[in-house]
Amino acid sequence: MSNLSLYIQAVVYITAGLNHFISPKTYLALMPPYIPAHNLMVVVSGIAEIVLGIGLLFPATRSLSAWGLILLLIAIFPANIHMATSSRFAKLPAWIRWGRLPLQGLLIWWAYQYT
Repeated sequence: MSNLSLYIQAVVYITAGLNHFISPKTYLALMPPYIPAHNLMVVVSGIAEIVLGIGLLFPATRSLSAWGLILLLIAIFPANIHMATSSRFAKLPAWIRWGRLPLQGLLIWWAYQYT
């Protein structure tokens, strides 16, 4: 079961990273106004998710990739707070906007399993 969880996690991050390039407008909309260089941040975070997701698949890089994902999840947390609190996203149900915040903790825990 542990291997299945690992492979699912890797696929989730690789897919999410690729989606930064397929649908960049989605990620640009989430960027808080005080974060500089929105386009660059979307590209960098997309590349990071792809590279770290792939890194999970190899025992030699698994722990480093898991720590990298933890740091990435912490770094993108302000975007989730922005989404939860900004009137710009009022069309989304509150449970989705606010649900992303504790989901970050769950994702951090999941990545920690492979440190």
